[in-house]
Amino acid sequence: MVLIPLHPSKAKPASASAGPAGTGADKPLVNLLRGWPAPAILPVAQLKMATADVLTDASVVVDSLQYGPDSGFQPLREQLASYLSNIFSKYSVPNDPERICITGGASQNAACILQSFTDPAYTACIWVSAPCYFLMCPIFEDSGFAGRLRAVPEDDEGTDVEALERGFQEFESSPPSEPTYKNNLAPDRKAYRHVVYVVPTSSNPSGSSMTVKRREQLVRLARKYDALLIADDVYDFLQWDVPRADAVLTSKQGSVSLPPPLPRLVDVDRTLPQEDGHETEEDSRRFGNAISNGSFSKIVAPGLRTGWVEATPAFSYGLAQTGSSKSGGAPSQFSAATIAVLMRTGELDRYLQEVARPALQWRHRLLIQAVEEHLSEFLEIKCGGLPKATSSEVTTYGGYFLWLKLRRSDMSAAAISKRAFAKENLIIADGPLFEVKGDEASARFDDHIRLCFAWEDEAKIQEGVERLARVLRNWDEPEDAATALPASDTGAFK
Repeated sequence: MVLIPLHPSKAKPASASAGPAGTGADKPLVNLLRGWPAPAILPVAQLKMATADVLTDASVVVDSLQYGPDSGFQPLREQLASYLSNIFSKYSVPNDPERICITGGASQNAACILQSFTDPAYTACIWVSAPCYFLMCPIFEDSGFAGRLRAVPEDDEGTDVEALERGFQEFESSPPSEPTYKNNLAPDRKAYRHVVYVVPTSSNPSGSSMTVKRREQLVRLARKYDALLIADDVYDFLQWDVPRADAVLTSKQGSVSLPPPLPRLVDVDRTLPQEDGHETEEDSRRFGNAISNGSFSKIVAPGLRTGWVEATPAFSYGLAQTGSSKSGGAPSQFSAATIAVLMRTGELDRYLQEVARPALQWRHRLLIQAVEEHLSEFLEIKCGGLPKATSSEVTTYGGYFLWLKLRRSDMSAAAISKRAFAKENLIIADGPLFEVKGDEASARFDDHIRLCFAWEDEAKIQEGVERLARVLRNWDEPEDAATALPASDTGAFK
């Protein structure tokens, strides 16, 4: 077993010099909000190799620099189909490129899905699992659903399906008052009555993963009410086993294998039998009720702006007929060719196993230990804590974030965020940021904080927690008006 000390560092932080008492202006910024991969983790050398390969291969270079086919760079579709079939082999995922459509990343693709598979005159609502990835809300609003986003709370198993069904039923007795106006969709596309947005594995911000039972319940519900489940499966390959609390690690591991993955919603939708006596309409059978919205942003680099959808062949083809994709050809054609090389040569898998997962597992451990040492009096870890020494179960965690709940009811996350920035030059994400826009009252998170362990270097993760601890320890002292982080800046931090 690889070993890790419970408290890896008590050394003075590199930027411990303090300015005038009560201010943080002269302290180096520590940003535990930004959900980006750390510069040290980016696969620069691998991308140099792959790019050179594309530009020197006469059989590929012209295609990679031209407009692409609607469904995307075919070699990448083939590589992805094979890779996903292998990773999710337990669920008999077919090796079928027709199930793959290359996209411009998970966010861009969400907009394309809304263009091709919703109609604001027919689609009732966008149902968003809360707490939510907050930057999805403007995408839904821009697609005609402003004021029609509804929060669905999470429980210990994932999205609360009983609450979701109650929401669906509210619209059963009130059919659309207007005729559909997207008459161009059929036969290659359709409008769903409902759209449900979830991050089933290592959700942002909660870090939680939906149970298999809940995934099945969610698919059954989507079939019953003509709903499309958009699953952002962006962290599925960034999972690791969490060593127990009594394990001692002195450094990050050299290699971290991917733990057995959970079935994605698209896998459940493909394999779950239809319920007796319930006949799904032809369009739903053809297009399915769940799609996997994948992205290379977290597993290679965000700047590549490349992702994929896995769905039924009919859905993937219909998505490729979205006007913006057809006009420009497949998005990210050159990036797709570069990524195809990474996959073909095995460099992507090696990078994930030897760089990305070990780094994130280690950073997660450092953050957990720092929180337990400095913040346990004030904050409770909601998901992703260390398994107890007596536990025999293997705990899996993943993603970029740790979700914490305040123990004191007289503190607010928003006020803590403001004071941390003003007094300590520390940026954290307060819970209200992750409330569903327009339906905030249905799922409040003013007593929650999200910390990211992916962006800052290891010393700054520790220092950021120590700065936050100072803010909380001094909370009851008289305080001057704190300077808030401008709301317009938060989008830059993802």
